[in-house]
Amino acid sequence: MGDMSNSDFYAKNQRNEENHAASFGCSVMELRSLMELRGPEAVIKLQEDYTGVEGLCKRLKTSPTEGLSGDQNDLDKRKEIFGKNLIPPKKPKTFLQLVWEALQDVTLIILEIAALISLGLSFYHPPGESNGESCGAAGGGVEDEGEADAGWIEGAAILLSVVCVVLVTAFNDWSKEKQFRGLQSRIEQEQKFQVVRGSQVVQLPVSDILVGDIAQIKYGDLLPADGVLIQGNDLKIDESSLTGESDHVKKCVDKDPMLLSGTHVMEGSGRMLVTAIGVNSQTGIIFTLLGAGTEEEEKKEKKVKKQDGAAAMEMQPLKSAEGGESDEKEKKKVSGSKKEKSVLQGKLTKLAVQIGKAGLLMSAVTVIILVLYFAIDNFVMQKNPWMPECTPIYIQYFVKFFIIGVTVLVVAVPEGLPLAVTISLAYSVKKMMKDNNLVRHLDACETMGNATAICSDKTGTLTTNRMTAVQFYIGDVHYKEIPDPGALSHKSLDLLVNSISINSAYTTKILPPDKEGGLPKQVGNKTECGLLGLVIDLKRDYQPIRNQIPEDRLYKVYTFNSVRKSMSTVTQLPDGSFRMYSKGASEIVLKKCSHILNEVGEPRVFRPRDKDEMVKKVIEPMACEGLRTICVAYRDFSGDPEPAWDDESSILNDLTAICVVGIEDPVRPEVPDAIKKCQRAGITVRMVTGDNINTARAIAIKCGIIHPGEDFLCIDGKEFNRRIRNEKGEVEQERMDKVWPKLRVLARSSPTDKHTLVKGIIDSTATDQRQVVAVTGDGTNDGPALKKADVGFAMGIAGTDVAKEASDIILTDDNFSSIVKAVMWGRNVYDSISKFLQFQLTVNVVAVIVAFTGACITQDSPLKAVQMLWVNLIMDTFASLALATEPPTESLLRRKPYGRNKPLISSTMTKNILGHGVYQLIIIFTLLFAGEKIFDIDSGRNAPLHAPPSEHYTIIFNTFVMMQLFNEINARKIHGERNVFDGIFRNPIFCTIVFGTFAMQIVIVQFGGKPFSCQPLELEKWMWCVFLGLGELVWGQVIASVPNSKLRFLRRAGQLTRKDDLPEEDNNEDNEEIDHAERELRRGQILWFRGLNRIQTQIDVVNTFKSGTSFQGAGALRRQSSTTSQTQDVTNVSSPSHVSLSNALSSPTSTTAATAPPTSGQC
Repeated sequence: MGDMSNSDFYAKNQRNEENHAASFGCSVMELRSLMELRGPEAVIKLQEDYTGVEGLCKRLKTSPTEGLSGDQNDLDKRKEIFGKNLIPPKKPKTFLQLVWEALQDVTLIILEIAALISLGLSFYHPPGESNGESCGAAGGGVEDEGEADAGWIEGAAILLSVVCVVLVTAFNDWSKEKQFRGLQSRIEQEQKFQVVRGSQVVQLPVSDILVGDIAQIKYGDLLPADGVLIQGNDLKIDESSLTGESDHVKKCVDKDPMLLSGTHVMEGSGRMLVTAIGVNSQTGIIFTLLGAGTEEEEKKEKKVKKQDGAAAMEMQPLKSAEGGESDEKEKKKVSGSKKEKSVLQGKLTKLAVQIGKAGLLMSAVTVIILVLYFAIDNFVMQKNPWMPECTPIYIQYFVKFFIIGVTVLVVAVPEGLPLAVTISLAYSVKKMMKDNNLVRHLDACETMGNATAICSDKTGTLTTNRMTAVQFYIGDVHYKEIPDPGALSHKSLDLLVNSISINSAYTTKILPPDKEGGLPKQVGNKTECGLLGLVIDLKRDYQPIRNQIPEDRLYKVYTFNSVRKSMSTVTQLPDGSFRMYSKGASEIVLKKCSHILNEVGEPRVFRPRDKDEMVKKVIEPMACEGLRTICVAYRDFSGDPEPAWDDESSILNDLTAICVVGIEDPVRPEVPDAIKKCQRAGITVRMVTGDNINTARAIAIKCGIIHPGEDFLCIDGKEFNRRIRNEKGEVEQERMDKVWPKLRVLARSSPTDKHTLVKGIIDSTATDQRQVVAVTGDGTNDGPALKKADVGFAMGIAGTDVAKEASDIILTDDNFSSIVKAVMWGRNVYDSISKFLQFQLTVNVVAVIVAFTGACITQDSPLKAVQMLWVNLIMDTFASLALATEPPTESLLRRKPYGRNKPLISSTMTKNILGHGVYQLIIIFTLLFAGEKIFDIDSGRNAPLHAPPSEHYTIIFNTFVMMQLFNEINARKIHGERNVFDGIFRNPIFCTIVFGTFAMQIVIVQFGGKPFSCQPLELEKWMWCVFLGLGELVWGQVIASVPNSKLRFLRRAGQLTRKDDLPEEDNNEDNEEIDHAERELRRGQILWFRGLNRIQTQIDVVNTFKSGTSFQGAGALRRQSSTTSQTQDVTNVSSPSHVSLSNALSSPTSTTAATAPPTSGQC
């Protein structure tokens, strides 16, 4: 079903319709056309064709109050006729497609071509008596026919190793995609919806909703299907994802009952009849147009992608709600709709480009030197003529040189970097699920490791979100615990019980406990559950009252929202008059009260003086104990004339207070410890809540967010806005910078305040480190703040769909301590990448220098092409697996966060890379130039073209690999720790890879023979190789003993990158846009121009440093050249012609001339 294309889906639906249209009173197409109508015309159509919603329910064989019967045959039949609530996902790429993609790698293509040429030429033998005589030194020294015939082996071996690399890459991509789909389906299963079936309210996964279901919709829902409203209270919908209109649309049964999938409920509640699901819903139809599953669309997609990018982004929410998420879109979502590239990715891309450039330069120089040396040696020194029949042999030499050059490049380019990041992130994401973190955007995981501030909600995150009424004030008495109902006046008690039972969502209930002796189960809004619990404690029952006045008999409901901070429900009394019950935040509702019930339950006047006294004596003491205070009130209206219900300010006024309830929401037991860990890890925790300031402060002290005697700010939203806004009411960053560093608690805050605070902290430059902010949210109104934050956490249990949609990580247990685990995992990703980098760069530096100097001095690389590819495989794929899967430890939380602008390679790492590089180079060059004397064997230097492998070079190769293996153990620690074996057995992957590589190396050396250019070694020589490798561990201890302060130049290097990084940050966004445009244009040309531009930038920087200008100068220069390169990119894109090429070529010198002082030497 998953990979059925949409057209098949339609055809199947069409057939089903004809067979079964008779069994239901309307077909899929009729319902689809009905859902395309809006407003009054939809109401008329419903009335004319179906005699209203009830008629439609009858035709669809469902009951507006009891829903579908839940009979399995009926459900199956509905699935068959109306389809499932899924949008068929795009087919995943097959393994072969991934192999083909992996083959597109430029360096691999060059190697393949070179290997093929080498293969073809090895079969050519020049005519003549003997090769040696006719072609001079070039052909000489080939030992015998058998060896000459074996010339094809090297070419074949290179091709084989390329195949290996490609298969490994493709397999990694495949498993990554598989994981992604798993994650996606997990996100989809997480989304459930309330449906009435067999008169029971059940939570169903969105994909199980069927046509004819009665769905209960409430504030914060993302609608999973199209439907018609049956009953609604104050319902407002945000339809911007479909229509682009940002205003909220009011929905009511008689004016506009049409509800569409993918839209958000912003206010109110209600019930709807589901009429269209999956591909037949409005969103499904749009997806079908976008071609969510068809092949021919793929071809057009490249053209269309640009235009529908916006639409696809708009539609994103629904996609994760409804069935398959295409991998492409997910990637686009990660890169496009999220904040710029993640911090780490940015740094890595930059690093990889720089290393790649150096490698390219080295490999080019290697080839040139080899060719020149050969030509001079043969044709100048020995004065050999160029003979036509020898051409293939000469070419074979040139091809061999070329292959050596390419292998230098292959080893130099760290293609393992992106792989390591992906593996590390994918591994972390998988493990984070066990820690109750469901990661929606991969990069969020790593950004979390850099977090410097967390803005957390109070209710449900820091507290248990299990509300119980513990105190209340009624009839002029403050009860510190819930009294016996006999102590209260009968009248007050009736009013209180009626008010709480009717004026709360009917979906909120208290159910018997699941386990014997457990606590009763709270369902729905937890504050309302606390109040219903009070009714039960007062030995009364709310259900009979609700049965007497069912939901559809409520006259008018003013639902709770963040502006009103109260909820009111109007009922009509038997005599035609009206009574309105109200409840809400005590200081807000009390302001609107003009009377209060006395001890006998009669209203008496409630003067402002009494209000102040009540706040002092009742509300503040409750709040200081960390209780949430709720005031319950009522008001009577005469039925004639009927009040103007829309005039809210006059209706919600002149109330009579019944009581004030103090509700306790205890702090989660594990939270104080988690917050302590955060503070130790250098992360500031701030509480942002809608609660009363005293309640918030009391909870903050219990959690350990604030400690008495410290210098901190606890303010409410009003005061916060007064401090950060100027006279015109605009937020000023300067004012903001005075407030946020000390702010710990922001109470009575609106969603806008939360967004303003997050934006203010992120944009602030007041501190040395740019802040990285994480935010938690659960309500619909938290959406903007979650989107703005570097990492948004949504609550999995209490969170609304809108909040989950805007978030990066979903906390499946709503628990603050899970955020601390996310920090730990994030830091672990960062450290894993650093470990890998430290290891990889050491290998890179050594392998490139050895190949380069070896080639220059002995005309042959000591490490052969196939050996290089094996080393590349060890250090890229295997090492990234081994080092990227280290489990996190508590010690990660004992250091400060890295922040946005810390260089990727710390001074300790630079010390390790250089130190180990020096050790390895000394050993290898000693072996290369004196190895034959030490081991008393034949020298392998200056061997002829198809000479057999020498023992000498085998020892060099073997020692090199052994050193890498032991250095991999050293690389496990990057902060200069002594014990590199610490916790090594906690990581079975690491152990497996190290031992596996060792075993493979034995096989290659002993049985690799000609293809691997290896000669089997005796045990003694093996012991020497292993011994030299073990020296790495000893040498690692020596390096650790050298204090960083002694190595000043390392610190300089680190700072240099930091200074350079900052301007780069500013340019990030512009780069991002150009990148997107370029991807669609001709890649080859652009890459060429871009390469030139990047080289030009490099030259500029080198020149500036040569001339000794200040670092700031270099930064400015980098900024300037970066902008010039961008503008050039744009001009090149618009006119890819020779003119722009000549511009690009001539510009390096012109820019240099313009920016570098006259003294600098031009390159």
